[in-house]
Amino acid sequence: MSATSPLTVGILVSGRGSNMLSILRKIDSGELPIRVGLVISNKPDAPALEHAQSHGVPSVVINHKDYRGDKPGFEAAMDRALRDHGVSLVVLAGFMRLLSPNFVRQWAHQIINIHPSLLPAFPGLNAQQQALDAGVKISGCTVHFVDEGTDTGPIIAQRAVPVRNHDTDDTLSARILCEEHSLYPLVLRWYSENRISIQNGHALVESSDG
Repeated sequence: MSATSPLTVGILVSGRGSNMLSILRKIDSGELPIRVGLVISNKPDAPALEHAQSHGVPSVVINHKDYRGDKPGFEAAMDRALRDHGVSLVVLAGFMRLLSPNFVRQWAHQIINIHPSLLPAFPGLNAQQQALDAGVKISGCTVHFVDEGTDTGPIIAQRAVPVRNHDTDDTLSARILCEEHSLYPLVLRWYSENRISIQNGHALVESSDG
């Protein structure tokens, strides 16, 4: 990416948007040389929309409930909005809707997600509680490309945190979230610098500084 043409990302959210906020703060501080072209929420009351507004970022609500029984229509609306705003990378930040294989194929290797476990362990929902139930001593977070499976895409980067004896879902989630807030912007910087490639189904990062 040139200095005059920064990477333009679109962020999909459903809730509080804490990872989105960490990205916006890094952009505002000059540490992350990208721009957010659009924030899309599938929920009109998502707190993330207020964060987008306070940072001067365009946002739109595409409510999945308006497309009951018409997932292709819902995703087509998102696709149009993203492309209309010049987005070249889709960033999932607490987006609680499964994307169809068709949408994923349209944005192949252009969708990334952050998941609160060390994938491939504990995919899907309630990953932190899954880790506690399994009795693992290390958990963490993973940034990965999105493919047609559930949290099965090529892994870009991971951060580990200890699981402590008396951890609860809340305490472990908070410890992991701290790492998410630093790792996600870092991966976006790598992407903007063309340092991430996919070879033989694996994501490779050149000169990783994370």
